[in-house]
Amino acid sequence: MGKRQMGKRYAVLFGIASALTTVAPAAAQDFYKGKTINILAGFSPGGGYDINARVLARHMGRHIPGNPAIVVQNMPGAGSLNAVHYLDNTAAKDGTVLNTFNFGAIGEARLSPEKIKIDFRKFNWIGSISQDLTVCYVWHTLGVKTLDELKSRPKVHYGSTGPGSSSDLNQRILKNIFGVKLQQVGGYPGSAEQRIAIERGELDGDCGAWSSIPVEWIKQNKINPVIRSSPATAPDMPPGVPFSIDIAPNERARQIMRLLLASNQLGRPFMASAAVPAERVRILREAFAATMKDPAFIAETQKLRLPLSPTVGEAARKVVDDIYAIPADIVEAAKAVIRD
Repeated sequence: MGKRQMGKRYAVLFGIASALTTVAPAAAQDFYKGKTINILAGFSPGGGYDINARVLARHMGRHIPGNPAIVVQNMPGAGSLNAVHYLDNTAAKDGTVLNTFNFGAIGEARLSPEKIKIDFRKFNWIGSISQDLTVCYVWHTLGVKTLDELKSRPKVHYGSTGPGSSSDLNQRILKNIFGVKLQQVGGYPGSAEQRIAIERGELDGDCGAWSSIPVEWIKQNKINPVIRSSPATAPDMPPGVPFSIDIAPNERARQIMRLLLASNQLGRPFMASAAVPAERVRILREAFAATMKDPAFIAETQKLRLPLSPTVGEAARKVVDDIYAIPADIVEAAKAVIRD
């Protein structure tokens, strides 16, 4: 073959390669036009995860090429793990399904892999809206205002949505590290149902996201918070509520709580299947990041008292990787806390 013919062939091949590299991104940019993205929320309507998912759904579509509709599909069960399994096994893998779930399950999977057989490292992490600010509180009729007073009670009843939830984890810290004589009552599909039970007097309190606590409860002093799970606080939180790690009874307990509360950094997480094409993952991450800076989104989170301290994309994935890298001896010590 002559040099001229070879030159022509290379030119054709180069042209084809160039066309492919320009068509692929263009196809990805057009993919979401006319489509609907479903966000699977692992809890019932009215709770913190549901509210965060719906706020995100109202704003994120504007930042995705093609402006797809975004809807929330509640899928409660197994402490939100039903939704995670559905995402992994059944849901479409094309980037039209996202999932938000109980972030505490990440730590629980590290502590009890035989029980929670999910490797959270294998998912495509889109981001988290905020770190968790969980507060353990008691209903005002109990007459308890401090953790020491709560420890002196012969028994208190808190509700549970399932093992591994943030509420469950903080309740076990109260019980097994701080010595509160706490009886967990299971069977609640979400925090909304737990709050109804508290008002009825069936439960004495809860450990839940501060932003999910009804504002009228706070304004009318219907609850007394006794401990918080984060160094962060909130403008409408009463002063003097201690951070659990700061008041740990000893250094070993402090190390254990650091492990148990590590996943708090991903308080409102959103992820997609590992099988979603990389270009669509990039689009979703960029849209999520843009939404976190959207003035309309920020205004709505403030109106609803939702904390906003986002972690996006690979930064969220690193939090998960770090949890799986925690030394085995600390993991073994922490297991005793979460197992009665």
